[in-house]
Amino acid sequence: METRAPRRLLLLLLFLPSLPPRGASAGSLHSPGLSECFQVNGADYRGHQNRTGPRGAGRACLFWDQTQQHSYSSASDPQGRWGLGPHNFCRNPDGDVQPWCYVAETEEGIYWRYCDIPTCHMPGYLGCFMDSGAPPALSGPSGTSTKLTVQVCLRFCRMKGYQLAGVEAGYACFCGSESDLDRGRPAPATDCDQICFGHPGQLCGGDGRLGIYEVSVGSCQGNWTAPQGVIYSPDFPDEYGPDRNCSWALSPPGAALELTFRLFELADPRDRLELRDAASGSLLRAFDGARPPPPGPLRLRAAALLLTFRSDARGHAQGFALTYRGLQDAAEDRTPQGSAPTPAAPPDWANVSCSPRPGAPEAAMGARVFSTVTAVSVLLLLLLLSLLRLLRRRSCLLAPGKGPPTLGPSRGPGRSWAVWYRRPRGVALPCTPGDPQAEGLASSYRPLSASSQSSLRSLISAL
Repeated sequence: METRAPRRLLLLLLFLPSLPPRGASAGSLHSPGLSECFQVNGADYRGHQNRTGPRGAGRACLFWDQTQQHSYSSASDPQGRWGLGPHNFCRNPDGDVQPWCYVAETEEGIYWRYCDIPTCHMPGYLGCFMDSGAPPALSGPSGTSTKLTVQVCLRFCRMKGYQLAGVEAGYACFCGSESDLDRGRPAPATDCDQICFGHPGQLCGGDGRLGIYEVSVGSCQGNWTAPQGVIYSPDFPDEYGPDRNCSWALSPPGAALELTFRLFELADPRDRLELRDAASGSLLRAFDGARPPPPGPLRLRAAALLLTFRSDARGHAQGFALTYRGLQDAAEDRTPQGSAPTPAAPPDWANVSCSPRPGAPEAAMGARVFSTVTAVSVLLLLLLLSLLRLLRRRSCLLAPGKGPPTLGPSRGPGRSWAVWYRRPRGVALPCTPGDPQAEGLASSYRPLSASSQSSLRSLISAL
């Protein structure tokens, strides 16, 4: 992987010239509609900013289909997993601390820049704040760790019973309450530029600067009653761990619910997320590592939901992030045209069996299957016999290999033969010493080693 530059001077995921009003914070869990990113490093950003600065500022980004000389281009992302393509929008294909793009190389040799995207912030991140230490920006307990990540600090402050967690200088964690924000002094987003000591893809504040989060990010349980919001998998933005058993009660105002999965990455089918009607307990939907949720909004006729997530003993992956909103009228609960509802998964104890439809011509079906199997068996037997006869009379075998061609026949005792190989596949030819057909093909093949030829001769002689 290409190293683009030292990461000491980094931009943050969020540009906040001033502190938003309480209840409408740009990073609040209750206003997810303002964000285009739900991962802490903006790896899921699919917006259209094509300059390194917001609102037309900064340098113009190069098109990803014109950066083949670098490590990342549209050619290196044929499936579109990283969001690259014939455009010049900011992206984060390498899991860096935030989206970036290639730019026209300068005289100093700089050929890429981070993108300052105001709408790319993870809900739950409240911004960058000054911390002079007298008094501290967050007045609760604190600690340091050489393995600090955002979630390590969040978990510490949750256990202490505080509402906010702040990371500073890459290794320090502070806890506080919402009242601390009333006297907080917002700092420029670019001041929070220190990489977390425990995770190279996350930022943990800066020198005398706190990056502050709501502790509900990545919690394992909760009761959500706001009209809209976002729920993260446990331990987010870190990967969820093994043997997790978490639940969230969701009851916003309204007669129905709309969910949209912004991220969904579970390790395997044994890691499972269930959506149940909170009133009846009936299973409405179930998703796992093999059955992801459908794209787009998912509307459910339930005024309240119970979400449960379980991972097995080996499970760990990025997890999920979903936004929700309450629908005031149950009539809004309509599946979008052109899409089909996702069937609820059967309970773990369900015994599902398959059998032919009533009235199907079972006898005719069995006869067809028997005839097909018999024909295939006969063809395979004939093919095997032909191969055996071929190997018995062939004295020249060409087998697959790599590297430039090299010539040189190998003589076996009591029989004259040579072994050659070339990519992509092997060829067997009847040949004798001096056969022009074999020598012509051998010009683009190379010989096997003496030990390999000896093993092949023994194998062929035993057939």
